[in-house]
Parts: sequence; structure tokens; C-alpha cells
Amino acid sequence: MSNDDIDLDDIERRMNGAVDALKTEFSGLRTGRASTSLLDPITVDVYGASMPLNQIGTVTVPEPRMLSVQVWDKANAPAVEKAIRNSGLGLNPMLDGQLVRIPIPELNEERRAELAKVAAKYAEQGRIAVRNVRRDGMDTLKRLEKDKTIGEDDHKMYADEVQELTNKFVGMIDETLQTKEAEIMQV
Repeated sequence: MSNDDIDLDDIERRMNGAVDALKTEFSGLRTGRASTSLLDPITVDVYGASMPLNQIGTVTVPEPRMLSVQVWDKANAPAVEKAIRNSGLGLNPMLDGQLVRIPIPELNEERRAELAKVAAKYAEQGRIAVRNVRRDGMDTLKRLEKDKTIGEDDHKMYADEVQELTNKFVGMIDETLQTKEAEIMQV
């Protein structure tokens, strides 16, 4: 066997990256409970630049249904409030000096169902990413067999291992989705 062999560790790393990306997407989905990761995607226009919210103030969860942002520079507090309001997350921040309080509203049944559909869409994107990695691995195997670098038996063995990895990571995505859907639907 040569250095052209299939790198199963690389395939596993790339599939794991797809699962990690899915978990990051899920962290931004609101479930009715306060979480500091809810504000991670928000950027604020201050000092002539667009900066992540966590570089302008400290985000905390003082109560289960409340977020607060302690803005370090009082002059930036109105910009932080505006950025949160315009973020599309459906949040209504209240400015109190350097502190921005963000109550997390109760989710109604219709909104919960919408969020569950969004979560399912994210999960399908994750499955597609894992399958694309599998396809790349299978294409590499076919090329190696065609180039006579590996034999038919090795091709079959590696193909089975790539399929096992695919099944493992698709299963992880399905479990993550079930957990997130349960979290969203919990009243």
C-alpha cells in the first residue's frame, strides 16, 4: 500500500465537523429558555466597525427567562440594544444605563412547530454534508482501485468502513435532532 491510500481519519474528522456545525446551528435556535449562545450571531456597529456582541459587553443569564448584557462602554449601550432588536430573533431588549435586559418570551405552539421544522432542515443539511464526505471517500476508493493501488478486497473493506462511519455520524445527527426537538417542544 502507498501514501495514496484512503485516509479514514480525515473522513471521520470531516464528518465530525459536519456534526459540530449542526450543534452550532442548533445553539442559535431559541427554545424559550435563556442561553448566552442565543446572542452569539449578533454583531454591533461600534467604533466604525461591526463587532461581535461578546466583545462589547458581558452576556449573562441572571434568570431562566432573562438575558442581560453589561456593556463595558456606556456610549455603546444604545447600539447594543438596537442590534439585538434588529437581529430577527424576536427579542425586545430594555436599556437600563449600561445594562441591557432581554426577557425571553414564552414560545407559542405554532412557533415551536416552526422551530422544529428549522431544526429538521439544519439536520438534513448535516446529513447531506456527511454523505458528501462519504461520496468523496468512495470516489477516492474507486480511483485507487482503477489505478491498481488497492485491490478489490481492500476496496470492499474500506468501502464498508466508510459506510460504517457514515451510519455512525448520521445516527449522531438524528440523536441531536431528537434532543433539540424535545427541547423545543418542552413547555
